[in-house]
Amino acid sequence: METLKLKADKKGIEIAAEILKNGGVVAIPTETVYGLAANCFDEAAVKKIFEAKGRPQDNPLIVHISDMEMLGVVARKVPEIALRCAEKFWRGPFTMILPKTDKVGDCISPNLDTVAVRMPQNPVALEIIRQSGVPLAAPSANTSGSPSPTSPYHVEADLDGKIDAIVYSDECAVGVESTVVTFCENPPRLLRPGGITPEQLKEIIPDIVIDKAVLSESEKGELVASPGMKYKHYAPKTESFLVEGDSDAFVGLVNSKENCVAICFKEDTPKITIPTLCYGDGEDESSLAHSVFKALREVDEMGAKEVYIHAPSKRGIGLAVYNRLLRASGFKVITL
Repeated sequence: METLKLKADKKGIEIAAEILKNGGVVAIPTETVYGLAANCFDEAAVKKIFEAKGRPQDNPLIVHISDMEMLGVVARKVPEIALRCAEKFWRGPFTMILPKTDKVGDCISPNLDTVAVRMPQNPVALEIIRQSGVPLAAPSANTSGSPSPTSPYHVEADLDGKIDAIVYSDECAVGVESTVVTFCENPPRLLRPGGITPEQLKEIIPDIVIDKAVLSESEKGELVASPGMKYKHYAPKTESFLVEGDSDAFVGLVNSKENCVAICFKEDTPKITIPTLCYGDGEDESSLAHSVFKALREVDEMGAKEVYIHAPSKRGIGLAVYNRLLRASGFKVITL
């Protein structure tokens, strides 16, 4: 099909909303990554998301809302602790898993009685949801398994000709997907780290549990309630290795390699003799989050046999970056 290229202005938003009302799929900007949106109550439209992405059918989708009234349409029960988190973190990169209403079909949450829902901060996304008049299912707007898109040009590279439209806006501010917490357990459990950090969550949920899948591979055949838990994700085509260690150890390793690329910190770059992609400051985890997917996309253009990625710390949003790189590398970790 022909994919419309829409500006993120009044006219572009109106066209995007009209496409969504009529069962189409549109790539929209959010503060986390670009999302591929469809009416969450239109099963045929939701199926188009899976088809365009090549997404496994058992991988649940996140529903995006524009106001608290929409929350009651998709979630039948919202615990007090979840409302406190919504008050603190919405609008923003925070997803809550809650018991779903009958309106939410199995195509959104396959074999689950829950729904993942968030209210994005990006004003373009909010206005598209509002004008569409329905909550929107919206996973990342990329080919399933590849690095997530943080610019409309990443979306175009993956999905041009496969979806109805792309709304062109700025690069995504956060750069990694939302934090996902399930409130269907007591205490609540962190299933996927993201822009809202464990440290921030503990201010409201002191006893929050971090799921083992954050730092390890899910069991084969395991039913999961959140995207980003089950499959190899975010991966470039180049064989990837995640490397834990200080700057000197990382530099020593990569300088001994041939036909390879290093994805590294700014402070590593001057000492490395092989081609590099800098993805931020090792002491500033937010800079790493903002640029990690861009670096993972660019490495395939360099034609190397392997890429070695300097692992971030697991503090703050660094845990989310580490989680994404762990899956991008297929859990191949070198500890120095």
